[in-house]
Amino acid sequence: MIYKIADNITSPIGRTTEENYQTVKKGQTALAYYDGQWCIPEPFTAALFSDMENEELSQAGLTRFESLVFTSVQKALEGTSVNISNDHVVFILSTTKGNVELLGEQDISPAILHPGESARRISKALGIKSQPIVVCNACISGLSAIILAERLLEQHQYDYAIVCGADVLSRFVISGFQSFKSMDAHECRPYDIERLGMNLGEAAATMILTTSAQTGTTAWTISKGVIRNDAFHISTPSNKAEGAWRCLEAVMSGEQPEELAVVNAHGTATMFMDQMESVAVERAGLNSLPVNSYKGYYGHTLGAAGVLETILTMHATDDHTIIGTRGFEELGVSGKILVSAESQPTDRQSFIKLISGFGGSNAALLATKVPHSVSQGNRKKGTLHQTHHVSITPSCVAIDGIAHTYQTSGKEMLTELYKNEVGDYPKFYKMDMLSRLGFIAAELLLKSEGKQRLEADEHRAVILFNHSSSIHADAQYLDSIKDPENYFPSPSLFVYTLPNIVTGEIAIRNHYNGETSFYILAEEDASLIAQVQQASLSDPMTESMISGWLDYEDDTNFKADMYILDT
Repeated sequence: MIYKIADNITSPIGRTTEENYQTVKKGQTALAYYDGQWCIPEPFTAALFSDMENEELSQAGLTRFESLVFTSVQKALEGTSVNISNDHVVFILSTTKGNVELLGEQDISPAILHPGESARRISKALGIKSQPIVVCNACISGLSAIILAERLLEQHQYDYAIVCGADVLSRFVISGFQSFKSMDAHECRPYDIERLGMNLGEAAATMILTTSAQTGTTAWTISKGVIRNDAFHISTPSNKAEGAWRCLEAVMSGEQPEELAVVNAHGTATMFMDQMESVAVERAGLNSLPVNSYKGYYGHTLGAAGVLETILTMHATDDHTIIGTRGFEELGVSGKILVSAESQPTDRQSFIKLISGFGGSNAALLATKVPHSVSQGNRKKGTLHQTHHVSITPSCVAIDGIAHTYQTSGKEMLTELYKNEVGDYPKFYKMDMLSRLGFIAAELLLKSEGKQRLEADEHRAVILFNHSSSIHADAQYLDSIKDPENYFPSPSLFVYTLPNIVTGEIAIRNHYNGETSFYILAEEDASLIAQVQQASLSDPMTESMISGWLDYEDDTNFKADMYILDT
């Protein structure tokens, strides 16, 4: 089993988990109304740190985002005996956009915009020696990071995992969600019939996990974490809740609903996401359980959400309380779920955390409070072996070691590859360049494999890595908002400012409902990549994956080194 031994939430309503919990328990919110903030034309409601709070959090040599992460991790470590300088401690950072608020600034190093480099700077400041891993899986990033930590610890790759989820808001992020018409200018109303959209929030949340702790006491355990894809659409959830339902089915295997206190759901207060979650909960047979959301207190905290909301639910359950859903009045979803604005008592000691996001991504985990014992770890399901391999650079394409020549080079070569090797998927032309590169590489891999598309394993995973995130798409989106006189934020550009969208594109094309995950490293590290790939086999559904390195910095600097791995 994997145990949580410490945690922290740092938000506009508190610097410790206890401060946050007591404020939320009182029904108070961090949300406030902003008009003219960052020269954004439309007003919005969000949970933002004040200028004074940002100054208090600031750490020398670190950015605003990095300082927030540093503070939360440092506070979580207080009172523990974890030796962070030991190589057996892994730092996993969950974020969607990291330092993106600095994009376009003239006096910064371009490397600071790469989340992997940002994680390395934070690790160095903290004194962590091992190489960090960044999880960038859209809104499910926080839960994905906890699941990765659980897998690595169960396989005894590390003794401790420090998982921190964090994001800060900016003109870039707010304008993007506004472009989707998915934000309510006033306080959000999850699952309510009058809901109009989400609010966003800034926060960092840290959880420290280990395989064993002091015996004779009880602690929260993390188990049965799973990730599934809708294989439906990159920005609209499945109306059948395909991915979320599969997540709930997996974590409930062998469990009894009457043992659970609550399903802590995403509950963003957007029209289609709340509807989808209600369908998933009812379809999984969990509609007799209370369902709650914390978005009315914090807004959607992006990369922090999965970690923050898991920690808060643990502390609420310790207090025998199910926190009410602030903003809710009347059910406005078709799924028959139990939502209440009022807090309720509970004596149960386990719960499910459910979350979904762009790219068709969904994740869920089961948390249970049990006596400490020494974990034996999971047996590895087998050794991964490579069956097919594709390499694409601006001037070269190799398929299973055989070089192929084309008339063009650079990004034009990707279009030539599409026309010559695919040709039947015009959505290719709507994709950003990172997605085009990954899509083409996957098509060439599957062509080499020789299976008919509909015969492909629906459980196949898509697990990719890079170091520059979605920097090329980020720069393109910035161009649509940087000029106040020519301000036209584009939803079709913004959705691709998440690197995991490429995994969703591959899943949709091939009807894969298995795990889709995207990880960012400071540099291409074959050993670390292999650790994560092997850990992914902890999911009993995963026996095959499309994986590898996929990076697109600009039109003359890109690389796909992708392959099929089977057990």
